[in-house]
Amino acid sequence: MAERGNVHLQKSTKEKIKKFNQLRGKEVQTSEFWDLVVITAVDEDQRSAYEIQITEKLERKELPLGISYHVFADPPGCKIGNGGSTLHSLQFLHDKYGKSLSGFKVILIHAGGFSQRLPNASALGKIFTALPLGKPLYQMLELKLAMYVDFPSHMKPGILVTCADDIELYSVPDQENIVFDKSGFTALAHPSPLSVGTTHGVFVLEPAETPSICDMEYRNCSQFLHKPKIEKMRICNAVCKREGEEFVYTDSTYYVDYGTAMTLLTLLSEISPLTCEIDAYGDFLQALGRKATVDYTENTANVTKKEKGLVEIRRKIFRRLRGTALNVILLNNSKFYHVGTTEEYLFHFTADPCLREELGLLSAAFSVCDLEPLEETRACVMHSILHPTVTVSQGSVVEYSRLDTKVKVGTRSIISGCWIGTDIMVPSDTFMHSLSVNLDGKTGFVTVVFGIQDDLKRNVSSPADMKALSLCKVNLEDCVRLWGLCLERIRFSGDASMCSLWNACIFPLCSDLKGSFEMSLGMVKALESGTKFTLPNNTTLTSLQETLQNKNLEEMLKFRKELYEDILRVNLRNSVTTNFIA
Repeated sequence: MAERGNVHLQKSTKEKIKKFNQLRGKEVQTSEFWDLVVITAVDEDQRSAYEIQITEKLERKELPLGISYHVFADPPGCKIGNGGSTLHSLQFLHDKYGKSLSGFKVILIHAGGFSQRLPNASALGKIFTALPLGKPLYQMLELKLAMYVDFPSHMKPGILVTCADDIELYSVPDQENIVFDKSGFTALAHPSPLSVGTTHGVFVLEPAETPSICDMEYRNCSQFLHKPKIEKMRICNAVCKREGEEFVYTDSTYYVDYGTAMTLLTLLSEISPLTCEIDAYGDFLQALGRKATVDYTENTANVTKKEKGLVEIRRKIFRRLRGTALNVILLNNSKFYHVGTTEEYLFHFTADPCLREELGLLSAAFSVCDLEPLEETRACVMHSILHPTVTVSQGSVVEYSRLDTKVKVGTRSIISGCWIGTDIMVPSDTFMHSLSVNLDGKTGFVTVVFGIQDDLKRNVSSPADMKALSLCKVNLEDCVRLWGLCLERIRFSGDASMCSLWNACIFPLCSDLKGSFEMSLGMVKALESGTKFTLPNNTTLTSLQETLQNKNLEEMLKFRKELYEDILRVNLRNSVTTNFIA
């Protein structure tokens, strides 16, 4: 069953990518593609960064043309969650298009946030995370549009809601299509182990009139459970069984028709201004279905930060959406992949044979490098130039970087946006990401370095407790001492009551990209060897958080563009040489 599914997923995915590739850089026809592509951003700064990248993509003809791409920022102030982003995006669309919106097919991709668990996506956005496939190179935006490329021609006007850091692969029977034509919410559902259900949304299905086993099935949902315990799944009859194996149907993407979207707009007017985070899945979908009750509004177990007013807002959501239909489309031959952490990123791009086959991932995508060693070591290189003497060890990823002579990258490491000089060794299990910043009116460079398993979100209430934070398996207090820094002078940017690796001002500001990498590498090697490392006098230290607040987007994109042009030039030269020899 699994082997058959793999072959079908591979074939289906290949067809979708081929269809999307035919639309890239071309004016699309009505009903051939989405009328509007909407991406959410956490603030105005991120919105601007996204718009610049989309404009460049359109100029390079990497996206379908002739439609509108919008980026909507969350309002300033408190975080509003992806549910709040959904509501505000609907308001922006309604304000701009009015009644015309009733005829549009819209895809809404949630891409706000700072990607603290995958920091190489923090500066330019997780929707622009590179993927090792495609010519030109795919990013998550292209993959999302490719995987849903068949949807617009089989749906009534409405909005498809999805997230930027997951991949859904699916196949449906020949001559059939996923159709979104019902009122209310219609969600895609994927068979998953019960353990996966504890971290996702789980659908409780109404009994089928005629039970059947097929790749795709339309069903009604009586109740939606948000990150339930396994005992709760059993009590609510969410657990299914097939061929002796238990599983549940979990959530990913959903569609709302235009009428229901207008109901959500009414809801926004009832709960504005938003003072807490709303979940577009947990808070909306739990209000739907015949068995939905108001009880879930009191459950804040899965809430990251318990905020005043959340329960009352949930009650208003429940009252407004109660009685709305929750339809589900069971995709029995489908897979859901999350790519939101450094561990997931490394696993799926280097070690996971299933995703590699199903999606057609490459060892080297749009790069200049020696391909054979990469395939042997299961390493991955994207949009980069590597000298032939470079070694990238097993399970490592290099993206948007330039590696000079005799560089060696250890196992399970991530190199992003870096220029690595001659004869340099990067330790294993190391994350290194170079960024450009504007500080004190000057352009500089910062290379942040972490261990692959470091927790950037873990925080302590005071700098005096920094010993509880761990960088590359060394407590932060010992790190500071090894670098010859004064503990009392270590600064944490932003909220001083939440001290973490994210806002620890420990990374040196340098005048050039290469020098920045070497400086930060010297710091991490000192931790590895337990020897002292001395920073130059009067070195400015900054945090990843502060670096992002002062990022020089133009300089980072300029570095990528120079790589892009050099790769094209080398590939063209190699192509001409090959043709001449032939």
